[in-house]
Amino acid sequence: MNDSIIPGHLTDLWAKGKEFLGCEHAIMCGAMTWVSERHLVSAISNAGGFGVIACGSMTPDLLDTEIKATAELTIKPYGVNLITMHPDLDELIQVCLSNAVSHVVLAGGLPSSASIKTLKEGGVQVVCFAPALVIAKRLIKLGADALVIEGSEAGGHIGPVSTSVLAQEILPVIKDVPIFVAGGIGRGEAIVNYLEMGAAGVQMGTRFVCAHESIAHPNFKKAFVRGNARDAMPTVQIDKRFPVIPVRALSNAGTEEFMNTQRAMIEKFVAGEIEQGAAQLEIEHFWAGALRKAVIDGDVERGSLMAGQSVGMVTKEQSTEDIIGELVAQANAALRKRNH
Repeated sequence: MNDSIIPGHLTDLWAKGKEFLGCEHAIMCGAMTWVSERHLVSAISNAGGFGVIACGSMTPDLLDTEIKATAELTIKPYGVNLITMHPDLDELIQVCLSNAVSHVVLAGGLPSSASIKTLKEGGVQVVCFAPALVIAKRLIKLGADALVIEGSEAGGHIGPVSTSVLAQEILPVIKDVPIFVAGGIGRGEAIVNYLEMGAAGVQMGTRFVCAHESIAHPNFKKAFVRGNARDAMPTVQIDKRFPVIPVRALSNAGTEEFMNTQRAMIEKFVAGEIEQGAAQLEIEHFWAGALRKAVIDGDVERGSLMAGQSVGMVTKEQSTEDIIGELVAQANAALRKRNH
Protein backbone atom coordinates (compact mmCIF):
# COMPACT_ATOMS: atom_id res chain seq x y z
CA MET A 1 0.00 0.00 0.00
CA ASN A 2 1.44 3.37 -1.04
CA ASP A 3 1.60 6.29 1.39
CA SER A 4 -0.02 8.47 -1.27
CA ILE A 5 -3.41 6.97 -0.28
CA ILE A 6 -3.68 9.87 2.15
CA PRO A 7 -2.69 12.60 -0.34
CA GLY A 8 0.55 14.06 0.89
CA HIS A 9 -0.17 13.39 4.58
CA LEU A 10 2.18 10.55 5.59
CA THR A 11 4.56 11.72 2.90
CA ASP A 12 4.61 15.18 4.49
CA LEU A 13 4.89 13.86 8.06
CA TRP A 14 8.10 11.97 7.42
CA ALA A 15 9.43 14.05 4.52
CA LYS A 16 12.41 15.27 6.57
CA GLY A 17 13.41 11.72 7.48
CA LYS A 18 12.96 10.41 3.94
CA GLU A 19 15.08 13.21 2.53
CA PHE A 20 17.82 12.65 5.12
CA LEU A 21 17.96 8.89 4.60
CA GLY A 22 17.28 8.97 0.87
CA CYS A 23 14.63 6.26 1.02
CA GLU A 24 10.88 5.82 0.41
CA HIS A 25 9.86 5.22 4.03
CA ALA A 26 11.60 6.87 6.99
CA ILE A 27 11.99 3.56 8.83
CA MET A 28 15.55 2.77 9.95
CA CYS A 29 16.43 -0.72 11.07
CA GLY A 30 18.11 -0.83 14.47
CA ALA A 31 21.59 -2.32 14.30
CA MET A 32 21.28 -5.79 15.90
CA THR A 33 24.55 -7.69 16.27
CA TRP A 34 24.58 -10.94 14.23
CA VAL A 35 21.13 -10.07 12.79
CA SER A 36 21.66 -6.78 10.94
CA GLU A 37 24.00 -8.12 8.28
CA ARG A 38 24.03 -8.01 4.48
CA HIS A 39 20.86 -10.03 3.85
CA LEU A 40 18.48 -8.21 6.19
CA VAL A 41 20.09 -4.80 5.59
CA SER A 42 19.74 -5.04 1.81
CA ALA A 43 16.21 -6.44 2.08
CA ILE A 44 15.08 -3.49 4.22
CA SER A 45 16.65 -0.96 1.87
CA ASN A 46 15.20 -2.71 -1.18
CA ALA A 47 11.74 -2.60 0.46
CA GLY A 48 11.94 1.18 0.84
CA GLY A 49 13.28 1.39 4.39
CA PHE A 50 16.83 2.10 5.54
CA GLY A 51 19.00 -0.87 6.51
CA VAL A 52 21.93 -0.45 8.91
CA ILE A 53 24.85 -2.87 9.21
CA ALA A 54 25.70 -3.71 12.82
CA CYS A 55 29.50 -3.58 12.98
CA GLY A 56 29.56 -4.65 16.64
CA SER A 57 32.94 -6.19 17.37
CA MET A 58 33.89 -6.77 13.70
CA THR A 59 37.47 -6.15 12.65
CA PRO A 60 38.06 -3.56 9.90
CA ASP A 61 38.59 -6.35 7.36
CA LEU A 62 35.32 -8.05 8.28
CA LEU A 63 33.42 -4.78 8.07
CA ASP A 64 34.95 -4.05 4.68
CA THR A 65 33.78 -7.45 3.44
CA GLU A 66 30.27 -6.92 4.87
CA ILE A 67 29.87 -3.49 3.28
CA LYS A 68 31.01 -4.74 -0.12
CA ALA A 69 28.69 -7.78 0.13
CA THR A 70 25.75 -5.52 1.01
CA ALA A 71 26.52 -3.27 -1.96
CA GLU A 72 26.21 -6.35 -4.19
CA LEU A 73 22.65 -6.90 -2.95
CA THR A 74 21.22 -3.38 -3.13
CA ILE A 75 21.71 -0.08 -4.93
CA LYS A 76 19.54 1.69 -2.33
CA PRO A 77 21.01 3.73 0.56
CA TYR A 78 22.04 1.97 3.78
CA GLY A 79 24.22 2.81 6.75
CA VAL A 80 26.73 1.35 9.18
CA ASN A 81 26.49 1.36 12.98
CA LEU A 82 29.84 1.73 14.77
CA ILE A 83 30.40 1.28 18.50
CA THR A 84 32.32 4.27 19.88
CA MET A 85 34.17 2.08 22.40
CA HIS A 86 35.59 -0.20 19.66
CA PRO A 87 39.42 -0.22 19.94
CA ASP A 88 39.71 0.05 16.14
CA LEU A 89 37.12 2.82 15.71
CA ASP A 90 39.41 5.06 13.65
CA GLU A 91 40.17 2.21 11.24
CA LEU A 92 36.49 1.29 11.00
CA ILE A 93 35.68 4.90 10.11
CA GLN A 94 38.28 4.75 7.32
CA VAL A 95 36.67 1.54 6.03
CA CYS A 96 33.32 3.36 5.83
CA LEU A 97 34.93 6.29 4.03
CA SER A 98 36.78 4.10 1.54
CA ASN A 99 33.51 2.33 0.70
CA ALA A 100 31.62 5.62 0.32
CA VAL A 101 29.08 4.71 3.00
CA SER A 102 26.48 7.50 3.05
CA HIS A 103 25.41 7.32 6.73
CA VAL A 104 27.22 6.21 9.88
CA VAL A 105 25.49 5.73 13.21
CA LEU A 106 27.76 6.20 16.24
CA ALA A 107 26.44 4.22 19.20
CA GLY A 108 27.47 2.88 22.60
CA GLY A 109 28.61 6.15 24.17
CA LEU A 110 29.23 9.81 23.48
CA PRO A 111 31.32 10.04 20.28
CA SER A 112 34.39 12.23 20.13
CA SER A 113 34.39 15.45 18.15
CA ALA A 114 37.32 14.01 16.16
CA SER A 115 35.28 10.99 15.02
CA ILE A 116 32.36 13.17 13.95
CA LYS A 117 34.68 15.62 12.15
CA THR A 118 36.50 12.86 10.24
CA LEU A 119 33.24 11.37 9.02
CA LYS A 120 31.71 14.70 8.05
CA GLU A 121 34.85 15.77 6.19
CA GLY A 122 34.51 12.52 4.24
CA GLY A 123 30.98 13.45 3.18
CA VAL A 124 29.21 11.08 5.58
CA GLN A 125 25.92 11.91 7.32
CA VAL A 126 26.51 11.27 11.05
CA VAL A 127 23.74 9.92 13.29
CA CYS A 128 24.15 9.81 17.09
CA PHE A 129 22.10 8.53 20.04
CA ALA A 130 20.77 11.12 22.49
CA PRO A 131 19.47 9.69 25.79
CA ALA A 132 18.65 13.15 27.21
CA LEU A 133 17.94 16.68 25.99
CA VAL A 134 21.23 18.10 27.29
CA ILE A 135 23.16 15.42 25.37
CA ALA A 136 21.09 16.04 22.24
CA LYS A 137 22.10 19.72 22.30
CA ARG A 138 25.74 18.80 22.87
CA LEU A 139 25.78 16.31 19.97
CA ILE A 140 24.34 18.90 17.60
CA LYS A 141 27.11 21.31 18.61
CA LEU A 142 29.63 18.56 17.90
CA GLY A 143 28.21 18.26 14.39
CA ALA A 144 25.71 15.38 14.47
CA ASP A 145 23.50 15.51 11.37
CA ALA A 146 20.65 13.53 12.96
CA LEU A 147 19.74 11.95 16.30
CA VAL A 148 18.12 8.75 17.50
CA ILE A 149 16.25 8.89 20.81
CA GLU A 150 15.79 5.34 22.09
CA GLY A 151 13.70 4.50 25.12
CA SER A 152 14.03 1.71 27.68
CA GLU A 153 11.39 -0.39 25.87
CA ALA A 154 14.03 -1.27 23.26
CA GLY A 155 15.94 -4.54 23.10
CA GLY A 156 19.62 -4.96 23.91
CA HIS A 157 21.50 -2.29 25.87
CA ILE A 158 19.02 0.27 27.18
CA GLY A 159 18.86 3.53 29.09
CA PRO A 160 16.58 4.29 32.06
CA VAL A 161 13.99 6.54 30.37
CA SER A 162 10.95 5.41 28.34
CA THR A 163 10.44 6.31 24.69
CA SER A 164 7.31 8.34 25.37
CA VAL A 165 9.07 10.51 27.97
CA LEU A 166 12.16 11.06 25.80
CA ALA A 167 9.91 12.06 22.90
CA GLN A 168 8.08 14.63 25.03
CA GLU A 169 11.37 15.96 26.41
CA ILE A 170 13.26 16.27 23.14
CA LEU A 171 10.94 16.50 20.10
CA PRO A 172 9.30 19.85 20.98
CA VAL A 173 12.72 21.44 21.62
CA ILE A 174 15.14 20.10 19.01
CA LYS A 175 14.25 21.33 15.51
CA ASP A 176 17.75 21.72 14.03
CA VAL A 177 18.24 18.12 12.87
CA PRO A 178 16.05 15.10 12.01
CA ILE A 179 15.18 12.95 15.03
CA PHE A 180 14.32 9.26 14.77
CA VAL A 181 12.37 7.72 17.64
CA ALA A 182 13.11 4.15 18.77
CA GLY A 183 12.09 1.69 21.46
CA GLY A 184 8.84 -0.26 21.74
CA ILE A 185 7.52 0.65 18.29
CA GLY A 186 5.72 -2.23 16.60
CA ARG A 187 2.82 -0.74 14.63
CA GLY A 188 2.13 2.05 12.17
CA GLU A 189 -0.21 3.89 14.53
CA ALA A 190 2.70 4.49 16.92
CA ILE A 191 4.83 5.72 14.03
CA VAL A 192 2.17 8.32 13.17
CA ASN A 193 1.96 9.47 16.79
CA TYR A 194 5.70 10.20 16.97
CA LEU A 195 5.74 11.82 13.53
CA GLU A 196 2.96 14.16 14.60
CA MET A 197 4.98 15.04 17.70
CA GLY A 198 7.83 16.16 15.45
CA ALA A 199 9.89 13.04 14.71
CA ALA A 200 11.38 12.73 11.23
CA GLY A 201 11.07 8.95 11.29
CA VAL A 202 11.51 5.88 13.45
CA GLN A 203 14.07 3.17 14.16
CA MET A 204 12.83 -0.39 14.65
CA GLY A 205 14.74 -3.59 15.40
CA THR A 206 12.64 -6.28 17.10
CA ARG A 207 9.97 -6.15 14.39
CA PHE A 208 12.51 -7.23 11.74
CA VAL A 209 14.09 -10.19 13.56
CA CYS A 210 11.53 -12.62 12.12
CA ALA A 211 11.81 -11.37 8.55
CA HIS A 212 12.35 -14.14 6.01
CA GLU A 213 15.60 -12.44 5.04
CA SER A 214 16.92 -12.42 8.61
CA ILE A 215 19.60 -15.08 9.13
CA ALA A 216 18.58 -15.55 12.79
CA HIS A 217 18.27 -19.24 13.70
CA PRO A 218 14.72 -20.70 13.44
CA ASN A 219 14.80 -21.34 17.22
CA PHE A 220 15.57 -17.65 17.80
CA LYS A 221 12.66 -16.61 15.60
CA LYS A 222 10.30 -19.06 17.32
CA ALA A 223 11.23 -17.56 20.69
CA PHE A 224 10.24 -14.12 19.38
CA VAL A 225 6.92 -15.37 17.99
CA ARG A 226 6.12 -17.03 21.36
CA GLY A 227 7.35 -14.09 23.44
CA ASN A 228 5.31 -11.25 24.86
CA ALA A 229 6.13 -7.85 26.35
CA ARG A 230 6.36 -9.19 29.91
CA ASP A 231 8.99 -11.75 28.87
CA ALA A 232 11.40 -9.04 27.66
CA MET A 233 13.02 -8.00 30.94
CA PRO A 234 16.09 -5.85 31.71
CA THR A 235 19.05 -7.32 33.59
CA VAL A 236 19.94 -6.09 37.06
CA GLN A 237 23.18 -4.48 38.23
CA ILE A 238 24.48 -6.30 41.31
CA ASP A 239 27.29 -4.01 42.47
CA LYS A 240 27.46 -0.22 41.90
CA ARG A 241 31.25 -0.54 41.52
CA PHE A 242 30.50 -2.39 38.29
CA PRO A 243 28.06 -0.14 36.39
CA VAL A 244 26.63 -2.67 33.95
CA ILE A 245 24.37 -1.15 31.31
CA PRO A 246 21.02 -3.00 31.56
CA VAL A 247 20.20 -5.33 28.69
CA ARG A 248 16.60 -6.15 27.76
CA ALA A 249 16.14 -9.73 26.62
CA LEU A 250 13.65 -12.58 26.86
CA SER A 251 14.17 -14.27 30.23
CA ASN A 252 15.86 -17.68 30.11
CA ALA A 253 18.71 -19.62 31.72
CA GLY A 254 21.17 -17.30 29.98
CA THR A 255 19.81 -14.38 32.01
CA GLU A 256 20.69 -16.16 35.24
CA GLU A 257 24.08 -17.13 33.80
CA PHE A 258 24.80 -13.44 33.23
CA MET A 259 23.96 -12.70 36.86
CA ASN A 260 26.35 -15.48 37.91
CA THR A 261 29.05 -14.00 35.66
CA GLN A 262 28.66 -10.66 37.44
CA ARG A 263 28.93 -12.33 40.85
CA ALA A 264 32.02 -14.32 39.83
CA MET A 265 33.84 -11.25 38.50
CA ILE A 266 32.98 -9.23 41.60
CA GLU A 267 34.33 -12.01 43.84
CA LYS A 268 37.57 -12.12 41.83
CA PHE A 269 37.92 -8.34 42.11
CA VAL A 270 37.32 -8.36 45.87
CA ALA A 271 39.88 -11.17 46.23
CA GLY A 272 42.43 -9.13 44.29
CA GLU A 273 42.61 -11.65 41.45
CA ILE A 274 41.55 -9.22 38.73
CA GLU A 275 41.54 -5.46 38.15
CA GLN A 276 38.26 -3.59 38.04
CA GLY A 277 38.55 -2.64 34.37
CA ALA A 278 39.32 -6.22 33.34
CA ALA A 279 36.41 -7.51 35.41
CA GLN A 280 34.08 -4.99 33.79
CA LEU A 281 35.27 -6.06 30.35
CA GLU A 282 34.63 -9.73 31.15
CA ILE A 283 31.09 -8.89 32.20
CA GLU A 284 30.46 -7.03 28.94
CA HIS A 285 32.09 -9.77 26.83
CA PHE A 286 29.53 -12.23 28.17
CA TRP A 287 26.86 -10.71 25.96
CA ALA A 288 28.78 -10.97 22.69
CA GLY A 289 29.20 -14.73 23.05
CA ALA A 290 25.74 -15.30 24.50
CA LEU A 291 24.05 -13.42 21.67
CA ARG A 292 25.88 -15.38 18.99
CA LYS A 293 24.98 -18.60 20.80
CA ALA A 294 21.28 -17.75 20.44
CA VAL A 295 21.12 -15.96 17.06
CA ILE A 296 23.50 -18.17 15.08
CA ASP A 297 23.63 -21.48 16.96
CA GLY A 298 20.00 -21.51 18.06
CA ASP A 299 20.68 -22.12 21.76
CA VAL A 300 17.67 -20.23 23.09
CA GLU A 301 18.04 -21.67 26.59
CA ARG A 302 21.52 -20.42 27.48
CA GLY A 303 22.06 -17.80 24.77
CA SER A 304 20.94 -14.18 24.92
CA LEU A 305 17.51 -13.42 23.45
CA MET A 306 17.83 -9.64 23.17
CA ALA A 307 14.37 -8.31 22.39
CA GLY A 308 12.37 -5.15 22.85
CA GLN A 309 8.98 -5.02 24.54
CA SER A 310 7.35 -4.84 21.11
CA VAL A 311 8.20 -8.55 20.74
CA GLY A 312 4.56 -9.36 21.54
CA MET A 313 3.63 -7.78 18.20
CA VAL A 314 5.87 -10.23 16.32
CA THR A 315 3.40 -13.03 15.58
CA LYS A 316 4.83 -14.74 12.50
CA GLU A 317 7.70 -14.86 10.05
CA GLN A 318 7.15 -12.49 7.11
CA SER A 319 9.05 -10.97 4.24
CA THR A 320 10.70 -7.63 4.93
CA GLU A 321 8.56 -6.09 2.20
CA ASP A 322 5.37 -7.31 3.93
CA ILE A 323 6.51 -5.97 7.32
CA ILE A 324 7.18 -2.50 5.95
CA GLY A 325 3.98 -2.65 3.88
CA GLU A 326 1.96 -3.48 7.00
CA LEU A 327 3.50 -0.62 8.97
CA VAL A 328 2.74 1.88 6.20
CA ALA A 329 -0.80 0.53 5.80
CA GLN A 330 -1.43 0.85 9.55
CA ALA A 331 -0.07 4.40 9.52
CA ASN A 332 -2.32 5.33 6.61
CA ALA A 333 -5.36 3.73 8.25
CA ALA A 334 -4.73 5.74 11.43
CA LEU A 335 -4.48 8.95 9.42
CA ARG A 336 -7.61 8.10 7.46
CA LYS A 337 -9.60 7.73 10.68
CA ARG A 338 -8.42 11.11 11.90
CA ASN A 339 -9.41 12.76 8.65
CA HIS A 340 -13.02 11.54 8.83
